[in-house]
Amino acid sequence: MNKKKVRWRRLDSSAKLFPFVSNKKLSSVYRVSVVLKDKIKPELLQQALEEVLNKHSVFKVTMRRGFFWYYFEENMKKPKVQIESTYPCKYIEKRANKGYPFRVSYYERKINLEVFHSLTDANTSIKFLQEIVYEYIDLSKNRSLERRIHEDIISNNAEDSYLKNYDKEKKQKSHAHKAFNIKGRKLPFGAMGVIHEFIDISDLKKASKAAGATITEYMSAVLAYSIYLEKYKTQRGKKPIVIHIPVDLKKYYESNTILNFFLFVTIEIKIEKNQEYQFEDFLRIVLSEFDKKLTHAELEKAMTSAVKTGSNIVTRIAPMPLKKFISHISYFSTRKNITTTISNLGNIVVPEEYKKEIETFLFLLPADTIGNTKTSIVSYGEKLIFTFTSLLADNDIERRVYNFLKEKNIKIKTESNGVYESLS
Repeated sequence: MNKKKVRWRRLDSSAKLFPFVSNKKLSSVYRVSVVLKDKIKPELLQQALEEVLNKHSVFKVTMRRGFFWYYFEENMKKPKVQIESTYPCKYIEKRANKGYPFRVSYYERKINLEVFHSLTDANTSIKFLQEIVYEYIDLSKNRSLERRIHEDIISNNAEDSYLKNYDKEKKQKSHAHKAFNIKGRKLPFGAMGVIHEFIDISDLKKASKAAGATITEYMSAVLAYSIYLEKYKTQRGKKPIVIHIPVDLKKYYESNTILNFFLFVTIEIKIEKNQEYQFEDFLRIVLSEFDKKLTHAELEKAMTSAVKTGSNIVTRIAPMPLKKFISHISYFSTRKNITTTISNLGNIVVPEEYKKEIETFLFLLPADTIGNTKTSIVSYGEKLIFTFTSLLADNDIERRVYNFLKEKNIKIKTESNGVYESLS
């Protein structure tokens, strides 16, 4: 009897690094969630996951270790949905969840999809989660609808768009300077504080427009100003505040890949030693930085750096232990050039027949030992959800952002995972 040939694929250019540097302290696992109006029925969620997974081969994989690189191999096992029982964005153990580099969990009315970043980016993951949710709702309503919601992930196009689009003749991105790092007393090991700030999107759009900024630019300035007021007092003039912002390259290049295809732009705010800054100063600097950094030329430099780092002859032929050593040094050296991260997933649109079943969407980044505090944005309906994930025992920056927006007459309310309440 002939044995079925197992399909496999290489990791894309940005995904190669994550297996070498990830561990329990630095998970490289992000979370996208949906909150429904009714309590989750786990048996239907399990059925929905299995149905959708069979259509999307990019998720139907397990990671293997080769002699030179990690790679993905087809996974024929069935993943198991779990009840949420721990903090979000935890490291995904190889043997957990039948070897899948993602996990689906639920709690009360919420469904979570947590994904190891080597698999794909959040833009593809939110579409995969939506497919699961739509299937789940159809099953719960005992109905069958012909849907073609996301043609791009149904196509299972797994090309490496970095290799396809980068220009090897371009100069690489220049090295950044050391950045100010947010520090403070840590939460107990393994704990992570989560605060969701639900912001009225029409109020925020009005304030952003009046300031001549996009929402991402405006919130970057608000966050940087809050860090300056709460954490930067003894560091003036020593190191810049640097915000890392992932950019979806599908908006700039022709690509319908369902793998990672993003780059980071860095917004650098230099603080003069003997000068006091107001919010308007931060906004002016942020707008200037976006104008300089978010250009085709700068993105091409960053893409060239990402591809050449993983494709030079020394890196390619180095055995796995040496790659791991080199990757750790390179990654942690780079991370010291970052103060925090803002990732904006954008506005989530769902078909009319599912709107009444869905309350909101959430997006969380993993805080870690270097990036003690990170932020993420997702919009749905009339709300923009600005989420903090943090390993710090205080939530001073979070409160400062909240108070700033309130003072601007922007309607806002907060929810947390209860970590900070348990400390008081």
